[in-house]
Amino acid sequence: MKIQESDVKKRLDVYVSELLGVTRSHAQSMIENGLVRVNDKLESKNYKLRKDDDITVEEEEIEVLNAEPENIPLDIVYEDEHIIVVNKPSGMVVHPAPGNPSGTLVNALMYHCKGSLSGINGVVRPGIVHRIDKDTSGLLVVAKNDEAHLFLSSLLKDHGIKRVYHAIVTGHFKSPNGTVDAPIGRCPSDRKKMAVISGGREAITHYTALCEYRSFTHAKMELETGRTHQIRVHMSYLGHPIIGDTVYGGGKTPFEKANAPLLQGQCLHAKELSFPHPVTKEIMRFETELPKEFTELLKRLEALS
Repeated sequence: MKIQESDVKKRLDVYVSELLGVTRSHAQSMIENGLVRVNDKLESKNYKLRKDDDITVEEEEIEVLNAEPENIPLDIVYEDEHIIVVNKPSGMVVHPAPGNPSGTLVNALMYHCKGSLSGINGVVRPGIVHRIDKDTSGLLVVAKNDEAHLFLSSLLKDHGIKRVYHAIVTGHFKSPNGTVDAPIGRCPSDRKKMAVISGGREAITHYTALCEYRSFTHAKMELETGRTHQIRVHMSYLGHPIIGDTVYGGGKTPFEKANAPLLQGQCLHAKELSFPHPVTKEIMRFETELPKEFTELLKRLEALS
């Protein structure tokens, strides 16, 4: 669709919002998810339209799923009337989606909380403030009312929630400490993946090598931002993909065989989480042990070194 003369110099998110009759934040989400292209290229939300620009907008997948309560065991680290902090196992999806309509963290939370979850993210994602990938384990906080959700969402946006992950990556870093500051957006060649791209959203990951093995490194990463697949993409971008992450280049360890894998997905665990409580403003700090398969892999790597 060719833009009109009156739209020249207009921000892309404003143009899409007006074109589709959606909120500006919704338009920004569409742009970030690669649904909007300018001259067949991905551009940022603040791109200024130019004369003869051609805008294409893909149709969004409409969510028609409703989450239903399911009696699924939860590893609850903390709970009060405002929030609940859970330690999600690897292999569990956070919320229902096509292909994963049940057995998710949301289904389990709905059963456990008996309707006491914030409604800000709708029927498919009640209470969900932030996510971790299906095959990533570890801590996340869930809001049990809208006030807590708004507070936590604001914290997340302003980098007020500390999230520290542990991972085993391939190879050794050039420096034991470093920062990856590289924008992330939808991969132009594969919309199921994310990638470091020009015009992507700001993404910053701090990393520290904890222990080096023969061909691998146990490292911790602290998120300054929270983009989809951020740590996985950034480690791959550095040339050190996470073990088990076949999407972003991480292969198997020397101990694993196709019929006897140690890991289910990437070796990545959300180990530490801290934030001010939505009501008391007291700093809440949580830390979990590494999963059994993670520690087993470390033992085997140590024995191999």
